[in-house]
Amino acid sequence: MIRVFAASWPLLLGMLLLMIGNGIQGTLLGIRGNLEGFSTQQMSFVMSAYFLGFLLGSRIAPDLIRRVGHVRVFAALGSLISAVLILYAAIPDWVAWVVLRMVIGFCFAGVYVTAESWLNNAATNDTRGQTLSLYMIVQMAGIVSAQGLVNVADPEGFLLFVIPSVLVSLAFMPILLSISPAPAFGTTKRMSFLRLYQVSPLGVVGILLMGGVYSALFGMAAVWGAEAGLSIPEITAFVAAIYIGGLVFQYPIGFLSDRMDRRVLILVTAASGAVIGVATAVVVVPFAALLAVAVVIGGISNPLYSLLLAYTNDYLEHDEMAAASGGLMFTNGLGAVVGPVIIGWTMAAIGPGGFFLFIGVLTGLLALYAAWRMTRRPAPSADTTGTFTPVSPATTVVAYEAVLEAQDDPDTDTP
Repeated sequence: MIRVFAASWPLLLGMLLLMIGNGIQGTLLGIRGNLEGFSTQQMSFVMSAYFLGFLLGSRIAPDLIRRVGHVRVFAALGSLISAVLILYAAIPDWVAWVVLRMVIGFCFAGVYVTAESWLNNAATNDTRGQTLSLYMIVQMAGIVSAQGLVNVADPEGFLLFVIPSVLVSLAFMPILLSISPAPAFGTTKRMSFLRLYQVSPLGVVGILLMGGVYSALFGMAAVWGAEAGLSIPEITAFVAAIYIGGLVFQYPIGFLSDRMDRRVLILVTAASGAVIGVATAVVVVPFAALLAVAVVIGGISNPLYSLLLAYTNDYLEHDEMAAASGGLMFTNGLGAVVGPVIIGWTMAAIGPGGFFLFIGVLTGLLALYAAWRMTRRPAPSADTTGTFTPVSPATTVVAYEAVLEAQDDPDTDTP
């Protein structure tokens, strides 16, 4: 692991700073929007715009890279991110924030595609698995660290918008000054949604539902906290707990995934999320218990995404997996775009409890659909299924293709 870090630290350091910047702006906007008097429904459109921009960026960025190259795309999008982070404070209008969030989502998608290409190119067959594990840990660590920085200044001022702008600008220094020659960027064959659904109905429906859950946790958690009257330290602790749970639960769920019918694990995990979500929506819990709920919900949602990807791959040939992952990640993006809008409407209608109710309903629907799918066909043997690999919903198809390369080599370490 030390050897892997020594070879990739500039990229990992740059991604850490990028994730801190992104984590600050996500939480800060939820708090600042409440202070500006924006309604919950207005903030839901603001948060949804990020995922719409990310969805568009993940489709368009590869073409930009092929046309003008990694370095130019990386530098241009990074500069735009830094500028947008300052403009939030300069233009405190929710409609302007919608536009800015869509722009920043587009830019982050392009930056992730570029950085993940470089990271994959810098890894060898022997180190690719550990490199991808470090990358996921860095992503989570960046967002968790960001929550602490939100507490260093008054959210009504400018400083908390300046800090992520500076961090994002600094993030490109280690990457651009130490980067190896830009890797070749190929075109991934795409799979139709009809074909994808025929291969794995549970995978497609589950990823769509989990897109809504992911966007609720990443986009609306701080909005919920402000609406519920939590203090800023409590809001940031709640958001951090979600991501800590997502990191910690990946590995025990992954261990079980490779040793049993994945549909049973999907059913049990999703049903647990439904019970916890609905119970938290209707019962007032103390803040300490709320943190435990955040850990569990985060620990359920992130592994479920990876679990559904792994389950879908069980029914695919290896050369189909990259194309399928692109379609699944696009499906996840569609769910993520719609999720904040629905949760905003739910919270506006019934109050802050709508946040947990939304999560409980989506995970409950996934559990019910998984139970129904178990009656439609037998499970593949555990001996013939692929390996579970932790993948964050925030990664792009480039990182997942690197996962497939790692799994393709029997001598390669896997995350």
